[in-house]
Amino acid sequence: MSRIGKLPISLPKGVDISVSDNNVVTVKGVLGTLTQSVDSSIAIKIEDDTLTLSRESDQKRHKALHGLYRTLIANMVKGVSEGFKSVQEVVGVGYKAQAQGQVLELALGYSHNVYVELPKEMKVETVTEKGKNPLIIMTCYDKQLLGQVAAKIRSLRKPEPYKGKGIRFQGEIIRKKAGKAAAK
Repeated sequence: MSRIGKLPISLPKGVDISVSDNNVVTVKGVLGTLTQSVDSSIAIKIEDDTLTLSRESDQKRHKALHGLYRTLIANMVKGVSEGFKSVQEVVGVGYKAQAQGQVLELALGYSHNVYVELPKEMKVETVTEKGKNPLIIMTCYDKQLLGQVAAKIRSLRKPEPYKGKGIRFQGEIIRKKAGKAAAK
């Protein structure tokens, strides 16, 4: 059996899960509601406060789907109960980040500011402290949406390898290259 797929998912208090006839899983919690359609080869069983998934055969495709759907449903359960958080640093002289409602304004060294409108499911805040890089802190109950938006923001100015300027995830290590060698 799949090592990930066979693990049971514990359901915290305040989280309701329902499975429809056509294998669509709906998870409701205090932060929101998420839905995911599951392949028909995966069976879902809810007992007390645990959810388990099983597959119909040991084909390679079914093994892969078993672990995939278990992880997706576990992320949905965690998202509607606790939520997810992404922190990005804006590194560079004159680079700024400012949030106004659902719009993120970024000054990234271009001739104009870049405005990013965020989905209504997300919350964003920016922190600017003197002597430190500005931070963009995003929270959301949908892990997939959060990762997609964070990757889109990072792609606006990827960290470059010589000085490390750009938008990076907090804790991300950028391998720097040596510049031109000094003339002899």
